Amino acid sequence: MEESVRIRRFNEIPSAEEFASQIEHRNVPAVFSGCIKNWKAFSKWNPSNGGLDYLQELVGSLVVEAMLSRSAPVFYGDIRSHERVPIPFSTFAGYCKDLLQNGDAIQDSFSDSRRHMSAGLVSEQSNPITGEAAPQQIYLAQVPIMNIENEERVQLKCLGEDIQKPAFLEGKSLSSINLWMNSAQSRSSTHYDPNHNLLCIIAGCKQVVLWPPSASPFLYPMALYGEASNHSSVALENPDLHVHPRAEQLDKYSQKVILHAGDALFIPEGWFHQVDSGSLTIAVNFWWRSDVMSGMLEHMDAYYLRRILKRLTDKEMDRMLCKPLTTVAKLATNKGKQCNNEKSGELSNNGTSVYSEESDLDHQNVSSKENKLKQRFMLSDLEPRALLALRELISLVHSNVNQCQRAESSSSQSVSGERDEIKETVKTNLFILEEDPIAQIIWTLHPLILLSVFLAMAHNFPRTLEALVLHALSPVGIEVLTRKFEEIDKVTVEEDRNQFYQKFYSVFDNQFAAMDSLLSGKEAFASQAFKNVLEQYLGSA
Repeated sequence: MEESVRIRRFNEIPSAEEFASQIEHRNVPAVFSGCIKNWKAFSKWNPSNGGLDYLQELVGSLVVEAMLSRSAPVFYGDIRSHERVPIPFSTFAGYCKDLLQNGDAIQDSFSDSRRHMSAGLVSEQSNPITGEAAPQQIYLAQVPIMNIENEERVQLKCLGEDIQKPAFLEGKSLSSINLWMNSAQSRSSTHYDPNHNLLCIIAGCKQVVLWPPSASPFLYPMALYGEASNHSSVALENPDLHVHPRAEQLDKYSQKVILHAGDALFIPEGWFHQVDSGSLTIAVNFWWRSDVMSGMLEHMDAYYLRRILKRLTDKEMDRMLCKPLTTVAKLATNKGKQCNNEKSGELSNNGTSVYSEESDLDHQNVSSKENKLKQRFMLSDLEPRALLALRELISLVHSNVNQCQRAESSSSQSVSGERDEIKETVKTNLFILEEDPIAQIIWTLHPLILLSVFLAMAHNFPRTLEALVLHALSPVGIEVLTRKFEEIDKVTVEEDRNQFYQKFYSVFDNQFAAMDSLLSGKEAFASQAFKNVLEQYLGSA
C-alpha cells in the first residue's frame, strides 16, 4: 500500500481550514474518533438507553422507504437484486425493539410485521412483501433527512434537530443528509459515491473496507452505461476468480477501519467501499460535492476525458511491459553472461563464472559518448552477449517468416473457418511481452548492446533485419523496439545516433514502408492498452 493513500486516524478534530487543506485535498479517507459525541442524537438515539422509544415518539408512523433484499444480509446496489418498499417508521422501530429484547426469537414477530405490511401498508404497485415469502431483511438505507436537490424526497426532516454539521465542514454546501439504520447484521455491496462522504456512527459498530480509485481494475466496476455503474461486479464474500481473475489482488490494495459509536469516517469521492454493519446500527452521513467537480466546467469535459484516458492508457502500456521474463529470455541472458565470462577467463574460487554486467556497460556508455561510433560490423568483433542475441533473433525471424509462408500456403487450400484459425495461430500473443520471444530478447538487452546487434545485422544480414521489422515484430515487439531506440538516444552522442539510424534504415527498399510499419505497430499496441483501460475502469471493452 502506497503511503500517499494510507488512511489516517485523528483523535483531535481538525479545523475547517485544516480539513480542507490537509485532508480533503489529499482525497484519502480519514477517521475522526469521537467526532459526534456532542450530538443530541448520540445520547437520545442510543437503543440501550431508550433511544428507540424516543425515535418512535419523534417520528411516529411517518412512512419511510426501506430496502428489501432477497440476498440479505448482503444488500446489492443493483436495482434487480432489491426493491424499495414503504414502511411506517414506528413499525420498523418496533421490530428493532423486539430484536433488542428477544434476539433470535424475533422471527415470528418479523413475519407478523410483513403480513401487516402486505395487508394494507404496501400498495399494489409496490411489489408487496407477502407472508408466504421467505423471511427478508429490511434496511433503512439512505433515508433523506435533508436533500438540497429534491426537498419532496425528504422523509425525516424532524431528525435534523438532533444532529449538527461538524465544524470542519463549515463552508461546505451539503447536497444531502441521510439516515442509515439496520435491525440485523448487514453488508452493503462494494461501490463508490460521486460525492465526498462523511459517515457518522450514532449507535452500534461498522467495519468499512476501502480501495482507492486506482484499484478499479481489480474490482471490475459495472458498465458505465448500466444502472449500477458505481458498483463492483465482484462478490467479495465469494469471488469467482475464473470470472474475475484480477480480483485475486484485491487484498493488496484494501484498507480496513472499524468505526464505533461517536466516530466519523471521511470517504472521498471515487473510493470504493464495502460496509459491514453490526446488529442494530444507526448512522447518519453527509454528502457534498468536491471542489474538483464543482470547478469542472462542462465545456471542458471532453478535454479532461481525453487527458485522463490518455494518462491511463500510457500507464497501462507501461504495465503491459512490466512482465516477468520467460525461460527463453532468461536463457539468452544467462548464456550471454556465461560467454562473456568464458571469454574474459574470470573464474571464482569454486570454478563458476563471475561477471559484472553493470560495470562493463557503464564503461561502454562513457566510451560511446566520448568517441565516435566504432564501425565494428564483423561478426568476429561482436562480444558474446551481442553475438548470442544476434543468432537468437535471426533464428526467430526465419522461423516466423517460414511459419507465415506455410500459413499462407495452407490458407489458400482451406475453408474460411480453418483459414481464420491458421491466421490466429500465426499471430498469437501480439500484445503480450512474456509470450513474445523476439520482444523479450530486445527488451532485455542494454541499449548499447542492442545497437551493436542491429549494426551487425544491417551489415551482414540486411534482408533479415528488413523481415524483422516488416514481418516478424508484433505490436508489443514494435513498442519495445521504439522504446529501446529512445534509450539508445540517451546513451549516444548525436553523430553516433545519426550514423546508427542511417545504417539501420538503409536495409529497407522503402524506408517509408518501414516507418509506417513501426507506427502502425505502436498504434495497435496503444489501441489494445486503451481497450484494456475501458474494460478495467469503465466496465466495457
